[in-house]
Amino acid sequence: MTAVDEGPITRATRAAKTFEDLEVPEGYKAELLRGDIVMTAGSDRVHNRIVESVQDQIPHRSWNRLQTQDIAIPGEDSEPQPDLVVLERGAVKGPGRLISAPAVTLLLEVVSKTSVDRDYGEKRSMYAAGKVPAYLIIDPMEQQCVLLTEPAGSGEAADYRVERTTKFGDPVPLDLLGVELDTSKFGTLPPVRRHRRP
Repeated sequence: MTAVDEGPITRATRAAKTFEDLEVPEGYKAELLRGDIVMTAGSDRVHNRIVESVQDQIPHRSWNRLQTQDIAIPGEDSEPQPDLVVLERGAVKGPGRLISAPAVTLLLEVVSKTSVDRDYGEKRSMYAAGKVPAYLIIDPMEQQCVLLTEPAGSGEAADYRVERTTKFGDPVPLDLLGVELDTSKFGTLPPVRRHRRP
C-alpha cells in the first residue's frame, strides 16, 4: 500500500471542507469568510426590496444579475455570498457553484444590524483583494450608498482607492454598468452603532 501525500491539513482546508459539507438550515445563509464560517438569518423585507430595486435598474440585456451566488476570492480562504453579483453576459459559462471574483464587475451588500462590521470592513478588503472593480454598500440604517472602486493591495491590507458616499434620494452613478441608480424609493431601518471601521 502506498501513502499519498495530499499536503498538510491546515485550518483553511478544514474550514473549506466543513463549509462544503455544511447543511444550512432553511431560512439561513452561510458564507466562508477568511476561514470562518458565518451563518446569518434570512433578510428583512426592506433589505430584499432594495436588492430587487437595484437588480431591476441594471439592464438585463447586458448584465447577469445574480442573487444567492457564491464567489471565489483568489488567494483567500473565502466564499462569500453577496446580496447581488453583477457580471457581463457571457463572462462565465457552464454550471458551477462558484464564480471567480475577477469575472465580476460589481458586488452589492445591503447592510443589516448583524452584518454592518463585515460589510464595511472584512468584505471591503476581501472584495478589493479579489480585484472586484466596484463594491456597492447600501446602508438602510445610515440611509446612504457607498460606492468603492479601484481595488488595490492584497490580503487583509487590500482596499479600494476611491470611495463615494451618496445619501438616499440622490442618484448613484454606476459608470461601469452605464447606469444611474435611483435611490429615492429605498426603504430605511433604525440606526445601529458600528463597531469597526466606517
